[in-house]
Amino acid sequence: MDMLRLATAGSVDDGKSTLIGRLLFDSKSIFEDQLLSIEETSKGRGNEYVDLSLLTDGLRAEREQGITIDVAYRYFATPKRKFVIADTPGHAQYTRNMVTGASTADLAIVLVDARKGVLEQSRRHASIASLLRVPHVVLAVNKMDLVGFDEEVFNRVRDDFLDFASRLHITDITAIPMSALRGDNVVTRSENTPWYDGPSLLHHLENVYIGADRNLQDVRFPVQYVIRPQQSDVLDYRGYAGQVAGGVLRKGDEVIVLPSGLSSTIAAIETADGEIDEAFPPMSVTLRLDDEIDISRGDVIARPKNQPTVSQDIDATICWMDETPMVSGKKYAVLHNSREARCVVKEIQYELDVNTLHRKQDITQLPLNAIGRVTLRMTTPLVVDPYARNRNTGAFVLIDEATNATVAACTVNEAG
Repeated sequence: MDMLRLATAGSVDDGKSTLIGRLLFDSKSIFEDQLLSIEETSKGRGNEYVDLSLLTDGLRAEREQGITIDVAYRYFATPKRKFVIADTPGHAQYTRNMVTGASTADLAIVLVDARKGVLEQSRRHASIASLLRVPHVVLAVNKMDLVGFDEEVFNRVRDDFLDFASRLHITDITAIPMSALRGDNVVTRSENTPWYDGPSLLHHLENVYIGADRNLQDVRFPVQYVIRPQQSDVLDYRGYAGQVAGGVLRKGDEVIVLPSGLSSTIAAIETADGEIDEAFPPMSVTLRLDDEIDISRGDVIARPKNQPTVSQDIDATICWMDETPMVSGKKYAVLHNSREARCVVKEIQYELDVNTLHRKQDITQLPLNAIGRVTLRMTTPLVVDPYARNRNTGAFVLIDEATNATVAACTVNEAG
């Protein structure tokens, strides 16, 4: 059974947490004591209905304010597929949290209040989903019950969103009218929308095809750990453990190790259950090679005729996550897969206004939650691909060495 990672996004009070609560409730994925707890909390607030948003709003401040602040992860499964849901905040000041939730998503659900239409935050989150190359987007036109399930209202919101999205890198958009509070078109089709002939949200999530989203062309295997047992009977054993980031690895394949450029052949592919003939994303395996060559944590195994770029100069798009702005000339630690390095900010090219897609040039710093394009100089070469080609080898984070805080999420545009 495969797994779909999805993130919710949208403006404040569009019903993201309620939608996830409805998905969990109607798919019978919550425990009885959880339901009793939120029923009691809802009664204590004087609500005439069970507030399903309480299933995801776990922080006390979230429950007090009725908003989402941090990213909340929830897990559930149906007979067809497993799901990991990231419920991300709607406020502009929590843009960094939305980036965190969407960075690993296969699909993003952008909620829009049918009464309000496409707002600034709707465009902001659609832009972030595009920047992060989320392959599939669902436009959930929520609270249709408050507009009488009017088809014209739905069509107007859908057309406005599609017009904005036409300028973004989003290849698959599905629009669904729904009421998360009442459950219309969430798990089952609703009789209140006879004019809508598409799937319910859960049916779409169960059947959206994600197999083609993974890069099976470019072999990429970042080495996380070198296995050297100390037992006397296996002293000659040397294995390289990691998670396949791209392509298909097969026993007998010729490979090259970067950045050293040394080559060898795959002697065996091992898992906890024994040897296998081939490995592909996102499998975690151990490779053994025919030759004893120098390979360390952070190196990348690839194909000789299909290599990533090895470079110290990286052109990247970043989301700045720290209260202290990024400035040119500042130095940061870098974590790219399992490779560690340091870098200096050579140039801040521009800040992107994700609402209008306008580029603010001639700037000297990037403030909290800003998204911009920068040029970085690394102390040691990174082995990277453009993020549009491989989301695993094309992403890294910056860390403030003084506080050890993660200050930026970065995607590679080009290197070299």
